Amino acid sequence: MKKLALVVAFCTLAFDAWAQGPTVMGTWLTASGVAKVRIGPCANTASGAICGFIVGLVNPKGPDGQIVAPEVATDYRNADPALRSRKVIGMPLIWGFKKGSEPNTYEGGQIYNGENGKIYSANINLQPDGKLRLRGYVGSPMFGETQIWTRVE
Repeated sequence: MKKLALVVAFCTLAFDAWAQGPTVMGTWLTASGVAKVRIGPCANTASGAICGFIVGLVNPKGPDGQIVAPEVATDYRNADPALRSRKVIGMPLIWGFKKGSEPNTYEGGQIYNGENGKIYSANINLQPDGKLRLRGYVGSPMFGETQIWTRVE
């Protein structure tokens, strides 16, 4: 009986995921290929509709340019000296987004660029091909850069 209940629960969850269609929620490889970011609903609604945290690193480097283990990599480029020793794994990368008018579109958020230690405004949307389009900018989206992220999970 327990097996039947588990099968029914699993099928229900799978159907719900299928019925909702594609979503920005999930784990993504950044355009540079150096970080995996998990996007999901923010734990605190004051932080926005979606948030993203670094959950994996590919060959991270330390301040000396040498490769370090992912679990010891730190945010040494951060503009705030107090944050330079924080671990990169688990670090917030995107926050503050509002749901846009189109499905799977989020606007007016922030993204932290760990490669230069700066924070940018950003918009995110899911492309028809299943890739994530992220536009980081200063001032206006017209003055920005677009990245394409690939789903890894």
